[in-house]
Order: sequence, then structure tokens, then C-alpha cells
Amino acid sequence: MRWQIHLGISFRLLFVLLSLPNRAISQYFLPMNQCHVNDRTFDYDLVVIGGGSGGLACAKEAVGHGAKVAVLDFVKPSPQGTKWGLGGTCVNVGCIPKKLMHQASLLGEGVYEAQAYGWTDVSNAGSTINWPALTEAVQNHIKSVNWVTRVDLRDKKVEYVNGQGYFKDPHNVVAVMKNGTEKVLNAKHIVIAVGGRPRYPDIPGALEYGITSDDIFSWPTPPGKTLVVGAGYIGLECAGFLKGFGYDATVMVRSIVLRGFDQQMADIVASSMIEKGINFLFKTIPTSVEKTPEGRLLVKYRNSEGVEGSDVFDTVLFAIGRTALTDDLKLENAGVKVNEDNSKIPVNESEETNVPGIYAVGDVINGRPELTPVAILAGRLLARRIFGDGKDLMDYRDVATTVFTPLEYGCVGMSEEAAVKEFGEDNVEVFHAYYKPTEFFVPQKSVRYCYLKAVAKREGDQKVLGLHYVGPVAGEVIQGFAAAVKSGLTMNILMNTVGIHPTTAEEFTRLNITKRSGVDPTPASCCS
Repeated sequence: MRWQIHLGISFRLLFVLLSLPNRAISQYFLPMNQCHVNDRTFDYDLVVIGGGSGGLACAKEAVGHGAKVAVLDFVKPSPQGTKWGLGGTCVNVGCIPKKLMHQASLLGEGVYEAQAYGWTDVSNAGSTINWPALTEAVQNHIKSVNWVTRVDLRDKKVEYVNGQGYFKDPHNVVAVMKNGTEKVLNAKHIVIAVGGRPRYPDIPGALEYGITSDDIFSWPTPPGKTLVVGAGYIGLECAGFLKGFGYDATVMVRSIVLRGFDQQMADIVASSMIEKGINFLFKTIPTSVEKTPEGRLLVKYRNSEGVEGSDVFDTVLFAIGRTALTDDLKLENAGVKVNEDNSKIPVNESEETNVPGIYAVGDVINGRPELTPVAILAGRLLARRIFGDGKDLMDYRDVATTVFTPLEYGCVGMSEEAAVKEFGEDNVEVFHAYYKPTEFFVPQKSVRYCYLKAVAKREGDQKVLGLHYVGPVAGEVIQGFAAAVKSGLTMNILMNTVGIHPTTAEEFTRLNITKRSGVDPTPASCCS
């Protein structure tokens, strides 16, 4: 009898639904591929424009919270025709290939050092670099990461769309596919994570003959004598590993080295590179690039005093900054505002733009550190807030980073200049020291520029505001201290921490000489 009652109710419900218009029925029974939110129907919970580190991290985190997600990614070839696969700048033309080439350079130096330690038959092993073999090895690794990334998206049920996206309106993104067709993706939330690309100077021959970090890691011919225009961390890193490979390298500096970093440390880095044989042209800008009859590149330049000069190079690499890839997004269709000075997108503390439901993470946002780990964490936290029960905001303070120059520079927290500006010179104490890495002794490597300092408040237990280190394996050294700084590290705690001996990281625990004291910070012994 009970089943007859249920059957009668079911038939009556079916009759009522069949009498309703299609729109009304859809309110009760949505297609499997649609999301119903606040009486609006969306095909996706989230669409991410940009398949770099930040965008992918956000997409995968969102799927983990039950969201339906699509990721758009498309790479425009560089002016020299270089293109790459899924994964963004870091994987393809940034952190990963840079670190591999830096390591290759260090290994070449290590071959010579090995002789001092008693290794034999190595005298000729490090004399030259096989550039095609190096680039092939680097590119093979990158392609493997591209493949793993695509498989990971498939396994996590993230839809990958290989198309260039632009906004149709605040909830619709159009993907322009390789064949020119368009696909519209309708979403409740949209995250912009398109990153940026290198800029070229507006001078004759720059676009035609110059390359950037987009090209160098897969460049088909040995770079030879190279001019690196720009003295930010990308320019210095490229000049460093090229010199390590045996190529003549010159860095052209428009204003200062490592803008945005502690300038005492920046000067130490530049001096250490000069000691390695890398040339610097200070206060100088290029005015033109021309091809010679021999196929080389004639670069004309002018310094700040108006003195002109020229030189011939085999390769000219521009590293003068990056531009956010917002021009092709048609942000005006969605009402998203951009910074007129740099085309970047202003966001609030939740990474939300001026348009509700549209967010941005990574290098495309204005006034944030342009670092891969920053984009990854910001993307994950954003997805947790939107689709989970997360409440944590991205903390952009005290972000550690490392410049992979021949002698590396790692830092976390405030520069000395920034601390003095905020707290006043009388309220800041700087502890500093030169040190001697044990591994440098036997091969008699220069320790002249191995230096570190702690920038702290002068009062009380002297809270540490910033740590700075120039020396070997700087990234490995500074990473652990980054957690300590974010946890409120003080000089009192640091000085009472027992170091691991013999390491270079322990030198932070031995800091006791202040700049204010005027005492020589050069050590006499390594063990006392």
C-alpha cells in the first residue's frame, strides 16, 4: 500500500513539472555541468586566466574544495619566436631553468676546485661548456614538467583550455583557440593570473636583434660575448652564469644595481661579480643595436654625462623589467581597473579587484613581490577563502628571496635603508660580520665579499627587522631564518641560538659587532 501512495505522489509531481515552462523546470533540475548560485546559473564555479604557478595553485586548491574549475593558458611567442608549454614563467623561462644554469656554472667552477682537494685528471673537464648539450638537458627537464603539470590537471579534474582569454563581461571569459574559434566560459568567480613578459627598450634594433630571459634558456647557438642590459636580479643572474660558462659578459646599469634590495648588499654583489671578471658599464643606456657585416651586433650607448661609446657583441640580452600581460584581456568589458603607470591590477587585501567576484594573483597585481612562491600561496589562500572555510589573508611582509649570482645573495625582511626610513637611524641597530666559508679554504677562493648583517630595532630585545647574507647556498641559508623572522625573532634569541658548525648559516648566531661601534667585523678565527 505504501508503495502505491509514493507512486501516486511521483506521478502527480511529474505532471506538475511537465506543465511548467522549461525555464521553471531548470530551476529544479540543472544540467550536470552547471552550477547554481544565488538564483543564477554558471557553467563553472571558477575560471582562471593564466596557467602559471599562481593560477594553477588556485585552480587545484579550488577543485579540492569541490569547485568546478577551468584554466586558460596561452603563450605568445617572443619577438625571436620562442614559445613554451603549460606552467608559466617559473617553470619554462624563469626560476627552474635559471637555477639549472646557475648550477651548471657552479659545477664548472667546482671542477677546478677539485684539483686542490686532490682529485686528478680533471684539469680539462671544466674548460668549456657544451651549450647545445646544456640547453637540451634543461629543455628536456622543462618538457617533463610541462607533461606532469597537464597530467596533474587531468587527474584533479581541472579543465585545461589552451586558448587566449579575454573578458566578454564580468562573468564570461572568451577563449580564442589556436584555430581562431572562440569558446565562452561562464563563471561565478574569475581569477586573473596572466603574469608578465620582459620589456624591450624603445631603441632601433632592440626588437629585431635583442633577446630576453624568454629566449636565453633555449637559445640555439652559444651566446658568446654578451651584453646584458639591466642590473636587476634577472640581469645579474644571467651575466653570472654566462661568465661561469666562459663567455665574456658585460652588465649595463642605467641607475643602480638591484633596485629594491638593500643597497650595501647590492654593491657587495656587484663587486663580487667584478672580481669574477664580469664587466659593468654604470650610468649607461643603449641607444641602438645594429648588425655588422660579420653577423655580430654593434651596440651604441651613452652614459649619464653624455659621453657616447660603442662595442661589438655576439648577443644582446635585455633585462630591464617586465610588463603585466593585461592589454589583451579587454578588462574594460568587465569594468576592471588597471594602474595606468604599469598596466598592473590593483587589488584589496583579499586579492579582489574593484569588480566583485574578479580576483588577481601573482605578478599581474600592483605593488606585490613578483615571486613564484608568493603567487602560489596567494592563489591557494584565495581558493580556500572562496570555496572553503579559510579566513587567512596573504601576508606580503617579510618574504624571503635569493639572487642566484655567482656569490649568492639571500635576504628576508627590511633593508637597512627601509628600516632607517621607517624607524629613524637612532632607533635601528645593524649587526654585521665578514666570514670565511670552510669550503673556500683549500682551493683558496676569495672570501672578500662573504658578508652578512642583521637589521634590528635598537630597543628592548632588539626585534630583527631584516637579515641579509652574501655567500654560498644563500637560499638554503635564508629560508629557515625566514620562519624565525616572521615569528618575531630578536637579537637576544639569535645570539643565544647554538649554531651548526662548521656552516655559513651559523654566522648569524655569532653576530655581535654593530656598525655603530666602529669595530672591525672581520674575523680572526673560524672556531672561536
